Amino acid sequence: MKPLHATVEGIGFWAPGLPSWEAAVAFVREGALVADAPARPSPQLLAPNERRRAPETVAVALEVALAACAAAGREPVALPSVFASTHGDLAITDYMCATLASDPRSISPTRFHNSVHNAAAGYWTIGTGAMQPATAISAYDASFAQGLIEALAQLVAGAEAVLLVAYDSQATGPVAGVSPSRGLLGGALVLSRHECAGAPVLEAALHDHETAAEAAGPLARHAAGNAMAPMLPLFDALARNGGRGIHDAATLPAGPGRALTVRIRW
Repeated sequence: MKPLHATVEGIGFWAPGLPSWEAAVAFVREGALVADAPARPSPQLLAPNERRRAPETVAVALEVALAACAAAGREPVALPSVFASTHGDLAITDYMCATLASDPRSISPTRFHNSVHNAAAGYWTIGTGAMQPATAISAYDASFAQGLIEALAQLVAGAEAVLLVAYDSQATGPVAGVSPSRGLLGGALVLSRHECAGAPVLEAALHDHETAAEAAGPLARHAAGNAMAPMLPLFDALARNGGRGIHDAATLPAGPGRALTVRIRW
């Protein structure tokens, strides 16, 4: 695969105790969590009632997406988007399975509506009024890498900038035995085709070999149990070297026998 390039214009991040990218950078460099961090995100894109009712997956996806767009100075309505999630909403999946087994007629229409894998993308396009394409991707532990490849491919195909959002939530019930995931995690990048002064440039290349083991950084250790943890080596590298002019790299699982190497140039 010929390397694909993109400039990172904006970053959004949310994890327990780390409710923003700024908090994540401070944690990587100083090791401190935010003492009064909220238990779940509260994305301002939604009206208060919808904000309270939205599943955690939707809440974290919208929170980091908005943060990345704000950091990039980009209007959300103008960006095509790629939403990547390993499992979608596992709590709703567990509810759906349990209810179908015990009392199928009592299925909640609202929960059914939120069970589809593109629910977060749907909330995003409705909330922002975006008419740009929105893609939802799932590829097990390669979900983030495949989402990144899709976003980079859209840039090559002519998009000026693309929003990439990745997220996963807590597994519950019997589903947790086959699709384990702990906590809530979300990350977002606004990627563009044009270099910007002081902004990191990613160079991604796909290789035919398994992901090489590498030392886990602070973010990767902090959220290791979440299904979207495979994205964290890249976010660790971005936080570790942000603005310091140091080159770095991260290797991400991209599927059986495949790895995506992402080099970062400042």
